[in-house]
Amino acid sequence: MTQLDLLWAYQAADTEADAMAHAIRQSPKRQKLLKLRDYIREQQESLKTVENEVMAMSDRMEVLKDAISLADDQLKALQKRIQDEPPTSSQEIAAYIAEADQLATTLSDYDQEVRRVRKSATDRDRRQRDIKLRAIKSKEEFDQLRVEYDQEYKEKSEILDRLRAAAEEKKKGIEPEYLARYTSIKQHSTPPMAKLVNGQCGGCNMGFPSSVLAAIRAGKQVECETCGRLIIG
Repeated sequence: MTQLDLLWAYQAADTEADAMAHAIRQSPKRQKLLKLRDYIREQQESLKTVENEVMAMSDRMEVLKDAISLADDQLKALQKRIQDEPPTSSQEIAAYIAEADQLATTLSDYDQEVRRVRKSATDRDRRQRDIKLRAIKSKEEFDQLRVEYDQEYKEKSEILDRLRAAAEEKKKGIEPEYLARYTSIKQHSTPPMAKLVNGQCGGCNMGFPSSVLAAIRAGKQVECETCGRLIIG
């Protein structure tokens, strides 16, 4: 067998091993595992965001509690001042009324904000529960699928190891120069070799002039100018 014949036989074994490696990477179970993993991470990030929002609302409630307490104290102080220093003119009455209205408006605004924060907190509590439930369910599915995939991976990896070993055997007798060229071409064209079919490249169907055809049939190393594959006659 010529070097190109040996290389062609090696390509068949190498391609079979590559196909198995690709099948392992593209396994439906593996793809689903990756999606579940990403989904669980998204849920964890969402949960962290909600927890931060809940903490911020808790801090805001503390601020509101202090503000309401202060406004209550101011209102009580105003009431006491009115009792201790009753208004003696319409201007003083108007001033007391304006101050009381301002405090009442402030307390009303605080009360409305407290209601909004509590409602928002309730909504976030519900979101937290929903996120946790989805994450737990997805994690259980992930763990079960991981067991199945690990077994599948083990079985297919054993097959891949045998195919790689068979491909290594096919390398025997091939000169380093040919293997190096094969590996280089494989970086941009797969498979790296193509048959000559009706005077054309079997990889991309480009036709060859008679001088190139003669070189191919003579067993020389000829690469297709279009796809870069090594042509075997």
